Amino acid sequence: MAVALSEARFGELDIHPDIFRAISDLGFMAPTPVQDRAIPILQEGHDLFAQAQTGTGKTAAFAIPILEKVDPSLRHPQALVVVPTRELALQVTREFGALGKYRHAREAAIYGGVPYGTQDRALARGAAIVIGTPGRLLDHIERGTLDLSHLSVVILDEADRLLDMGFAPEVHRLLRHCPAKRQTALFSATLSVQVRDLARRFTHEPLQVAIDPEKANIDSVEQVYVEVLEQDKARALDELLRRFDTDQVLVFRHTKRGVDGLDQRLRKRGHDVAAIHGGMTQRQRERVMQRFRDGELHVLIATNVAARGLHIEDISHVVNYDLPEDADVFTHRAGRTGRAGKTGVAITFVGEWDFDEFDELREKAGVPFRKEALELYSG
Repeated sequence: MAVALSEARFGELDIHPDIFRAISDLGFMAPTPVQDRAIPILQEGHDLFAQAQTGTGKTAAFAIPILEKVDPSLRHPQALVVVPTRELALQVTREFGALGKYRHAREAAIYGGVPYGTQDRALARGAAIVIGTPGRLLDHIERGTLDLSHLSVVILDEADRLLDMGFAPEVHRLLRHCPAKRQTALFSATLSVQVRDLARRFTHEPLQVAIDPEKANIDSVEQVYVEVLEQDKARALDELLRRFDTDQVLVFRHTKRGVDGLDQRLRKRGHDVAAIHGGMTQRQRERVMQRFRDGELHVLIATNVAARGLHIEDISHVVNYDLPEDADVFTHRAGRTGRAGKTGVAITFVGEWDFDEFDELREKAGVPFRKEALELYSG
C-alpha cells in the first residue's frame, strides 16, 4: 500500500514515501543525531559543514535528501559525492542503492585500479548520482565520459581524509568543473584549519552541525570486558562466539600477521571466518566484504586500517582482540556495531600486560563496562 507523504516520517523527519519504504525495509528504527540535524538542512537547500565520524549514519544523512531531489528520468549526473577511497566509493554506492531502490535513480561508482569499461557504460546509461575518488573522476572528465555541468548537489565525504591523502589539488579542480550555482556539503570527522579553509572556499553561508565524536554510537553499545591470558585468547574467542547470540562479528587485531594467524585458528575450530587487511588486493577485499554482507561469513577479522569506512548494518558484536591503542580507536571500533538505532555489544580482551592501559582507556572513553567471566577458567 502506498504511503501518503504526510505519513512518511522517519522519526520527526518528513521523508519521500519511496525512501521511507526503503528505510522500513532496512529496519532503521530512528534517525541518528547527524541524520536528524543534517537532513532538514539539506532538504531546505542550504550548504552544510558537518562534523561526523564514520559510523554515525552520515551517508544516509546526505543520501536521503539527494535521492529526494534528483529526477530519475534525466540522463545526466545531478549529484556528485567525492570520497577518498575505493572502498568508501563502493560502500556509499551500495547505500544509495539500498535507500533509493524504489526511486529508481541510477548511481555509478567511479574509482581507480580497475578498467574503465564498466564505469563508461554506467555513465553512458545516465547515472543521476556519481560517487567517486578524485583522480578517476578527473580522468573521466578529461576523457569526455563525465559531464558535471548539470550538477545541483556536491558532497565532499570524509573531507579531512581527502586532504590528508593529498587530494586537495584534485578536489579544487573537480569543483571548478561544477556549476557555480549548486548546493555543497562537507562531512568531516575533524575540523582542522585545512578543512575549514576548504569549506570557506567552496560553500556559501553553510550551516554547521557537529556530532560529538567521543560519544558517537557509544550509547547504543553494551561494553563488556574479559580478562584472559594472551596464550588463551583464541580459545576465549571460540567460547564467546559459541556462547553469545551473535549475528555477524567483527574482530580487530593490530597487525596483518595477527589477522591471518587468528583466521587460521578459527577456521580449524569450525567457524565461518575470513580476514581483511592492507596486504590483500582490492579484488580480494571486495570479495570478502561481499560475502560478509551476504551473510556467508559469521566472523570478519580486520586491522584498523582495513575496517575504516566499513558500513554494515547487522554487525551484532565487535571484539577488541588486541587492546585499542587509545580512546579514539576504541570509539571507532565500537562504532561498527549499534548502528541505525540498533543495539550492539563490544567485547574487549584484557591480557595480563594490559591492565594499566585498559584502566586509562576506560577512564577516557567515559562509558560503563561489564566484566564477563570465561568458562575456560571456571575449572
